Amino acid sequence: QVQLVESGGGLVQPGGSLRLSCAASGRIFSIYTMGWYRQAPGKQRELVARITSGGSIRYADSVKGRFTISRDNAKNTVYLQMNSLKPEDTAVYYCNAYYSNDYWGQGTQVTVSS
Repeated sequence: QVQLVESGGGLVQPGGSLRLSCAASGRIFSIYTMGWYRQAPGKQRELVARITSGGSIRYADSVKGRFTISRDNAKNTVYLQMNSLKPEDTAVYYCNAYYSNDYWGQGTQVTVSS
């Protein structure tokens, strides 16, 4: 069983930055593929970025060059650095851990608005 707790969301102006963090419980964090997903009102949940246990990374085309995912296995934490934010990035962002099963955090709201 893995428990995930996200933090770092909030309100930011277009062009601004935020860093999301996701702290995971458990002793074997390093084996999980960790990901960030988002869901905007009226839309399906979509992959934003994910990083495997070996460090392979995948980004959604819409965030390439603006967002960076990273993980610190010693701290059982995965991060999402979001730069050059746009209003269309507004969504609830969810942390995901996958290894045979999917685990989800409760989500954190990111709102990009002037």
